[in-house]
Amino acid sequence: MLKFVKNHLESITGIEIYPIISLTIFFTFFVLLFWWVATAKKEYINKVSNLPLDN
Repeated sequence: MLKFVKNHLESITGIEIYPIISLTIFFTFFVLLFWWVATAKKEYINKVSNLPLDN
């Protein structure tokens, strides 16, 4: 089954760019997420973390 899918995908021209694009999007998202977490202010983190407890 995998051999059939692999042979079919190899016949499509320009298909090799899609894994590169998806890796770039994945890497960019997590770098930006890490940057946001690292630069978040302590007051904001404490305010958001206490939201579920405020009734």
